[in-house]
Amino acid sequence: MEQKELITIGLTTWTDHPALINHENRKVTLTEYAGHFPVVEVDTSFYGVPRISTVENWQKSVPEKFQFILKANQLMTLHDGASVDDYLSDEHRLVFTDFKKMVRPLVKQDQLKTILFQFPPYFNCETANIRYLRDVRVLMGDLPIAVEFRNASWYDPAVRDETMLFLKKLGMTHVSVDEPSAVSNGVPLVDTVTNQNLAMLRLHGQNAKGWAEQGPNWRSTRTLYKYSEAELQDFAKLVRKLESQVEEVCIIFNNNSGKDAAGNALRLKEILGINFEGLGPLQLGLF
Repeated sequence: MEQKELITIGLTTWTDHPALINHENRKVTLTEYAGHFPVVEVDTSFYGVPRISTVENWQKSVPEKFQFILKANQLMTLHDGASVDDYLSDEHRLVFTDFKKMVRPLVKQDQLKTILFQFPPYFNCETANIRYLRDVRVLMGDLPIAVEFRNASWYDPAVRDETMLFLKKLGMTHVSVDEPSAVSNGVPLVDTVTNQNLAMLRLHGQNAKGWAEQGPNWRSTRTLYKYSEAELQDFAKLVRKLESQVEEVCIIFNNNSGKDAAGNALRLKEILGINFEGLGPLQLGLF
């Protein structure tokens, strides 16, 4: 039996990382991406549930050990602004059903690392939302789930321990995030492990100005950030700490508005002194 990677590193999407293709002015293919990293986070599933044929085409483009993190659809994470009474409407339930069907090919080949439920900033720590987390677990069955909170109320000292214990009981991975925590819409980096199988770290960057000013280009400017060597060294220490508590630590770089995610990720890999096995054949040895 092949040994599982203890530490995995990846990026959000695969197309927009020119550092992986010698800075050529074109989109990176999934096959090229898989020559460098063993996992990718897919965000297209947030906007619409992909076709099963699309998922199968992804699988044909990557090595057998490659894995995907899929973002839960926006209706599943209540980004439609649904009221409490509509959390489990027929429309919402149907999306859950379609999503579960879509991931079956990945589950069958052990290529689904987790499903990322990144909740909106207004999803705060209140009874209805706590109940919804339990409903999510019921609706998703035994599929792997990771939860990223974007509302600081979940981390209030009065409830933080209970929040983490609740996720643990639900078998959900708590996503530790690096983002500007001092601004009103930021959350702190909390490295509590809630799932022995997987710890997850998502790195959005520390562009406080871009994060706070929610103008028309907010989605692109908030991740305009390049991590320094000192910051990457600190992340390496955190990863080593988490590594002793779980089977796998997965780090996803999302600081890509300036195309910095790939370079930062490859440097963290160097600092950690790890080599990924079973990568695709393209461009190996360039970095």
